[in-house]
Amino acid sequence: MAAPDMSRVRMSLLGTTAVFYAAIVGLVLTTSWLVHLDWQVMLFRPYKQWPELHAFLDYFVVLGQRGPTAALIAAWLGWRSWRQRTLRPLLVMGCALLLLNLSVGAAKLGMGREGPHYANIIGSNEMFLTGDIFPSGHTANAVVTWGILAYLATTPQARRILSVIAAVFALGVGTTTVYLGTHWVSDVLLGWAAGLLILLALPWFEPLLARVEMRLLTDRDRLWERFSLREPKRVPAVRPVTVGVRTGRDGDDARETEAAPALNGLRPARYGAHPYRAPTGPRPSGPPSHPGGAHPTAHPGAGDRPPVSPAGSH
Repeated sequence: MAAPDMSRVRMSLLGTTAVFYAAIVGLVLTTSWLVHLDWQVMLFRPYKQWPELHAFLDYFVVLGQRGPTAALIAAWLGWRSWRQRTLRPLLVMGCALLLLNLSVGAAKLGMGREGPHYANIIGSNEMFLTGDIFPSGHTANAVVTWGILAYLATTPQARRILSVIAAVFALGVGTTTVYLGTHWVSDVLLGWAAGLLILLALPWFEPLLARVEMRLLTDRDRLWERFSLREPKRVPAVRPVTVGVRTGRDGDDARETEAAPALNGLRPARYGAHPYRAPTGPRPSGPPSHPGGAHPTAHPGAGDRPPVSPAGSH
């Protein structure tokens, strides 16, 4: 999911939108024809001309409120972040909302324009008073929150479809505020420009967001390794067991040891499968009987033995 770059087209749109933003502010400050249009629409009172739309538009304007829309879009982008194993969607949305609050909030407090329901003098621009409706926060928020979906789209077709959806919601929320009488027409125009400026300027913040994402992922891995509940497997110590002692032909003792416990209680015999066992039954009394009554001599007598030659002789 590559981040959009700051192309020439985007730079041109950014510059045009900035000029449009400044022009709206200048037209309101000079109490020009735009202020007269504001008053004409306000005195027309659209909510009284088409009262059947009032109930539906009261709910529709919620799509421009920051709390509900931010929670809805954040849930969707959180799911996308989990599926794509990246924090970029949530970071982009957080950056856009931060820029929205700073820029729009500063403009509202700095110009202090009163809304239609609190206007004092007919035909005046109602600037630098105690209001905070210029530019329209609902409109700017609708542009940013719904426009984020198009900004983060992964295919050109999805970007086109989501751009149309975002434009419909942004235009609908802006005109709804004029219908309800909560904003001037110029408030809505400046809200559209303020939200579009934020979306167009987001590629400038992509390198910073990439570094923030890398830092967050690194810290997450370190915490996971530090507070992991997995314990290393312990290998039990094995004591060598002495099986037996065997005396070799040369007189040296060879000890047999086994490192593992014997199976089924038997130690493996390394020097013979069956050791000698003495008979356990009773011994017969008397000499053994032989056929024919003969008693052969088991061993030759001393006189029958051949002479033994001394050692070393042939």
